[in-house]
Amino acid sequence: MPDSLGWRQKFAVLIPSTNTSVQPEFDDMRPPGVTNHISRIRIPNIPLHNDADFERLIALIAATQDEAVDSAMSCEPDRLVLGISAETFWDGLNASRKLKAQLHEHTGLPVSMGSEACEAAFLALRMKKIAVITPYQPVGDRNVTRFFEEAGFEVKRIKGLCCESPVKIAHVSETQLRDALLELDGDDIDGLVQVGTNLAMARLAGQAEIWLKKPVVAINTAIYWHALRGAGITDRMSGFGSLMEQH
Repeated sequence: MPDSLGWRQKFAVLIPSTNTSVQPEFDDMRPPGVTNHISRIRIPNIPLHNDADFERLIALIAATQDEAVDSAMSCEPDRLVLGISAETFWDGLNASRKLKAQLHEHTGLPVSMGSEACEAAFLALRMKKIAVITPYQPVGDRNVTRFFEEAGFEVKRIKGLCCESPVKIAHVSETQLRDALLELDGDDIDGLVQVGTNLAMARLAGQAEIWLKKPVVAINTAIYWHALRGAGITDRMSGFGSLMEQH
C-alpha cells in the first residue's frame, strides 16, 4: 500500500542547515498526495565577505552532502529534490550533469535540481535572453553565468546581492528583490530569474510577472515544478507565476 499522506510522491528534499526558505515555499506549493521530507546538510553559518569565503561554503556543503542524502533515503522517497542551487551551477554545464548522475547512481532515484530546473523552465517559457538575481559573491555569479551560457542562454545582466552569511540570504526583503527586478529589467530580455534557494521569492515572482509583463522565474518554484512534472503530476498551482499555472 502507498504512504497514507504521500500516496502520489514522497520527495526527499536536500537543503543546507542554514536554509529557512525552501521548506515553507515548497510546502506552499505542495499538492494533495505529495509530501516533502527535509534532510539538512549540516554546515556552519560562516561569514561571506569575498570569493574565498563563498568557495569555502561550497566545499563545506560538498563535504557533508552524502550524509544528508543517506539520512533522507531511510524514509524510502520516490525522488531526490535538491533545495540548493549554487552547487548545481558550479563549474558549468558538464559539472552539473555529472553531479546529477552521481546523485542518481548513489540513490537510484530520479533527481531534480536548480540548474536543470531553470533550464527546463526557460525552454517552457521561451526565455532565451535573461537577467539574473543572486545572493552570491562574484565567484558565484560567474559560475551561474557560465552554466546558463553553456546551456545556450544569453545572460544580459546579473546582480549579486553579496549577502553576508548563508542565514542572512533569507533576510533579503521582498522590497529589495522588487528593486533588483526593476533594476535588471529591460526590453532586451525575455524574462528574469532568481537563483539562491534561501532567497524567498516564489510568490513575489508571480506578482512581478503582472507589472513586468514577462516571465519571472524563482528557483524554488522551478525546482518544485520540475519535480512535480518529472513525477507525472500536472496539477496547476495559482499564486506562483505562469510556470506553475500554465506549464
